[in-house]
Amino acid sequence: MRWFTPSWQVLVAIVLCVVAAVLGPASGPEAGALADPTATIIYPYFTTKDYIFGLIFPAGAISMMRIPAVAAALVLFIGAHGAAWLLLSGIAGFEGTALAPFYLLLAAAWLLAWRCVTILSSLAPAGRGERMLLRLLIPAIFGLWLLIIWEAVTRGAGVPFVLLPPPSAIAARIANSLPILAADVKQTILKAVLAGYVIGCGAGLAAAILADRFGFLRRGLLPIGNMVSALPIIGIAPIMVMWFGFDWHSKAAVVVVMTFFPMLVNTVTGLAASGHMERDLMRTYAAGYWQTLVKLRLPAAAPFIFNALKINSTLALIGAIVAEFFGTPVVGMGFRISTEVGRMNIDMVWAEIAVAAVAGSVFYGVVSLFERAATFWHPSVRGG
Repeated sequence: MRWFTPSWQVLVAIVLCVVAAVLGPASGPEAGALADPTATIIYPYFTTKDYIFGLIFPAGAISMMRIPAVAAALVLFIGAHGAAWLLLSGIAGFEGTALAPFYLLLAAAWLLAWRCVTILSSLAPAGRGERMLLRLLIPAIFGLWLLIIWEAVTRGAGVPFVLLPPPSAIAARIANSLPILAADVKQTILKAVLAGYVIGCGAGLAAAILADRFGFLRRGLLPIGNMVSALPIIGIAPIMVMWFGFDWHSKAAVVVVMTFFPMLVNTVTGLAASGHMERDLMRTYAAGYWQTLVKLRLPAAAPFIFNALKINSTLALIGAIVAEFFGTPVVGMGFRISTEVGRMNIDMVWAEIAVAAVAGSVFYGVVSLFERAATFWHPSVRGG
């Protein structure tokens, strides 16, 4: 019986470690912490790079043995993230001095994390809690490694701060600017985005029902919807600012325009999704138009409606932020981005982008949760 299960990710990671050992120091001589014996974990016998080898080699070898998958994933997780932490802590203060071995070790640690995620993805959890844990853990590891690679490359290569600040600097800016960010979120999201989203989606849904009921509206609105959906935001936003003023009302108006027609088109398509047999059955029960609409056609259109809601959750945020570039009070996410770019405070710009990304993801996730609760009968939800 075979006592190990080979993995190409682990084997390549070990090869990269060997190549890094042959090439020498991971950073410039006498310039980087990884080449400085005084910055070692076990002084003076091991350099930091040697200690990284001591994490990657055993973790990779143990993970290929005949051990439970959860244990193998845990070992790989510790080895990959321990090596990443040593790399990032070693390069701190010596930015721009990283040599080829630094990036080879980073790639080796990333390959271990890749193998860890692969093992986690192959697990067959028994309970609902375990499934939920894996659904959160796998993307969390993936996202964490995007940040780790971003941090390591910007610091190791000495990328100018103006071009791309490291995630640690962006996180520090967020922590030090919470009142400003909170005021911007309140102005842009809690006022403009939510108001425009509710009005635009609600009006689009009502217009779709009317268009379904009256054929001339459907033939007239849908071509106009295709035309308006192609209008650029930068053309709409200044007009809305002139019509509704510089406060959040003009941004909400832009959001209404952007969200109305996706909801209209998706709902009209969804209302036509119910089959002829189902509609014939409702007619045999002497059901009128509105009874058929409420009990058959709107439930059948629910996946299309929620699809429009999810699309609009991102469109609304983008529209409100871009609209703030063309006139707004001295608060708002778009205002902050445009002004801080002019001041070369790029970390603040990235902080606003990060907050907007988190807010948009949360918004999308909330809509998805409502979709699962409302369309639990749909095959796509049952299959998940």
